[in-house]
Amino acid sequence: MRGFFRPLLGRVARRRWIHLILGGALVMPYVLVGAVIVGPVSGSSDVFTSLPLQLASFAVGLPLAAVTSLFPLTRPMSVAAVRALCGVDAGSLADGPARSRAAKGRTAAWFTLHLGLGGIVSGMSLSVPPFGAVLIVLPVFAGLRDTRLGLPEVLDRPWALALAPVAGAGTLLALAACAAGCGALLARWAPALLGPGPEDRLAAAEARAADLAVRNRLARELHDCVGHALSAVTLQASAARRVLDTDPEFVREALAAIEDTTRRTVGELDAVLGVLRDGDAPGTAPAPTLAADLDGLLRRTRAGGPRITAEVDTDPWALPPVVSREAYRIVQEGLSNALKHAGGQVPVTIRVGAVDGHLEITVENPLGQGTAAATARPGGGHGLRGVADRARLLGGAAHAGEADGAWRLWVRLPLKGPV
Repeated sequence: MRGFFRPLLGRVARRRWIHLILGGALVMPYVLVGAVIVGPVSGSSDVFTSLPLQLASFAVGLPLAAVTSLFPLTRPMSVAAVRALCGVDAGSLADGPARSRAAKGRTAAWFTLHLGLGGIVSGMSLSVPPFGAVLIVLPVFAGLRDTRLGLPEVLDRPWALALAPVAGAGTLLALAACAAGCGALLARWAPALLGPGPEDRLAAAEARAADLAVRNRLARELHDCVGHALSAVTLQASAARRVLDTDPEFVREALAAIEDTTRRTVGELDAVLGVLRDGDAPGTAPAPTLAADLDGLLRRTRAGGPRITAEVDTDPWALPPVVSREAYRIVQEGLSNALKHAGGQVPVTIRVGAVDGHLEITVENPLGQGTAAATARPGGGHGLRGVADRARLLGGAAHAGEADGAWRLWVRLPLKGPV
């Protein structure tokens, strides 16, 4: 028995019934406007006393509803109602306003269908239950036959009076079946009329690509700032430990460099985490640049003992800001790579210069023991891929590998164009 009534009065059916009644409530203003038009045309002063005129007002109101459904908020509101009440898979429905003409047409068709069926079911929901209830109790309350309820004369006959409760229950079941059928019809058509079109899928793909780009950018920032800091601090601490008893002055310089490195890295980490927390909101610290921060980077790295030679043949302050920021990260990653794979005692040479409208960056160190390519290290190579990504996003190029007995990172960034 429960299996019989569940499709008619179960939780899903009841929620869809509410959705239809919502459509009936939305259609009422349009019906009133239709009555204002139908009344003068028909010559009647009271449209709502005539069922044909009511139906005519309803028919006039639906096209008006279709026209107003072209407003941008119609589809988001309809989708929200369907997701909440119709038991439709949320992924099959589109998000946001309709963009194309076809999508607007489908939204108008849905809105008209929802209001049309909702108006019919709402009218039935108001009139059928009282009528069915009267039929059910009529044999018990015979006095109801003498009231002005407009009951059919056939109910005065004994056989009709005996069948009245059955007819009353049947009308209520018919109402439930009609509401369930209309609700199922709307649920079936919702993905087709409110589902994403090609333009919605393209917008969703672009949003996912943009989100992935932001995630990749944040991953590069975290890798570069934290990875370099850990490499530099490890090198500085190791060098300080070796000369702890013989060169206290060097130890003090190394500890100061460790303090400065960690403080700056915490600031950069806060900036990146601020972007993760607040979307595109600016972080608490500005991004380092080649012009303002290269000297500090070299000073802190040299404090750990590495021999670093830097040749800058261009004015860093004249570089475009985005080039200056990416160039700093590239130099930082080149130093981190050299420190991790070549060790703290191998000399590192950095050359930065402008050539033919491009900024060329070279980080080079001799191939000594432990200086195999970074990509040969288990789990390594992320930094070099990050360098290549930075260069590619600016329209440049990057290459890393052995050359003339040395490990060389070479990057070329355009000073104009894509940047």
